[in-house]
Amino acid sequence: MHGLDEAQTLYEQLVAWRRDFHRYPEVGLALNRTAEKIARALREMGYAVQEGIATTGVVGLLENGSGPTVMVRADMDALPIQEETGLPYASQNPGTMHACGHDAHMAIGLGVAELMMRTRDTWQGTLKLVFQPGEEGLNGAAIMVQEGVLENPRPDYVLVLHVWSDLATGTVSATPGPVMAAAESWQAVITGKGGHAAHPEETVDSIVTAAMIVTALQTIVSRNVGAEEAAVVTVSIVQGGEAFNIIPDQTLLKGTIRTYNPTVRETVLQRLHQIVESTAQMMGARAEVTVEELGPALVNDPAATAIVHAAIREVLGASALDTGLRTMASEDAAYFLREIPGCYFFVGCTPEDQPPTPHHNPHFMVNEAALPVGLGVMMAALRKLMPPEGA
Repeated sequence: MHGLDEAQTLYEQLVAWRRDFHRYPEVGLALNRTAEKIARALREMGYAVQEGIATTGVVGLLENGSGPTVMVRADMDALPIQEETGLPYASQNPGTMHACGHDAHMAIGLGVAELMMRTRDTWQGTLKLVFQPGEEGLNGAAIMVQEGVLENPRPDYVLVLHVWSDLATGTVSATPGPVMAAAESWQAVITGKGGHAAHPEETVDSIVTAAMIVTALQTIVSRNVGAEEAAVVTVSIVQGGEAFNIIPDQTLLKGTIRTYNPTVRETVLQRLHQIVESTAQMMGARAEVTVEELGPALVNDPAATAIVHAAIREVLGASALDTGLRTMASEDAAYFLREIPGCYFFVGCTPEDQPPTPHHNPHFMVNEAALPVGLGVMMAALRKLMPPEGA
């Protein structure tokens, strides 16, 4: 028994795992309870387990004859959000919530572990299950790569899934090429000459200068990036001044940049520096710009994505396959897919009885019917990547 029916046999266990993780969320790299529960479950299933990668990352390894090594990533960390769902299994940890679906990812990851162990006669190779901390802004994937998670053995393919609230439950999206954006954070400190607000002619107004910069930055995407490309330049923080009658010496701007194409990224960063620095100079002020790289673009390998397409059609039918979902959000699984060919796909999880709520929202909900859907597609893709000898 393969496909969705096979995954449905684990439905109650998937829900139990997911609700336990949801009830006791942990953030960042300090996921001690979560990691301990996962490591114990993998050992009980018969996996060789490695712990402590990137502080609390867990790897489960199952060798099943000669053949490819396929890695499956599941992220583990929650968010610093106070849950407001009212669910009976809502977070018991104040100010902490699984508001992005990582609880579902861990449950599906354990489901993969259980079914792959149970059906070893249907595949051949090595399964490498990676449970990753620190996805939410800490680049836990990059730390795991630095600490050798892609070695001993090195994967031939990587598969990653993410539940997605804007996608109908029962639908799965796998898009070849760029899927999630490279991300940078930036800041600009505008330094002028402060003074009395009644005598602006005696000052170099850092607030007016910052306002001109904010407006000018909007031209980067509209006038420097081709219409066939994608980029986002956002100003999300403006801080300057403390009193109504004082023009401040300094004003701070902060924001983010998102791109898919490395050439577009370089153009955007170059124009950011030019606009900020030249506008400040024109106004008689100074500007110091700093940029922090948060992560590369996540790019799906076309061949691996075609295999996931075949798995979706096999498990759910052709009507369930979506091939166009892209987002300017970023994901540190890009560090894995930058080195190993693979596919990152989205599993629809829209609740049946209410409109979808955004990820990173205190009301975020996962339709638990999505759990066997994600598990079924992942199992089908794994078997296609690791067929038994003679298949």
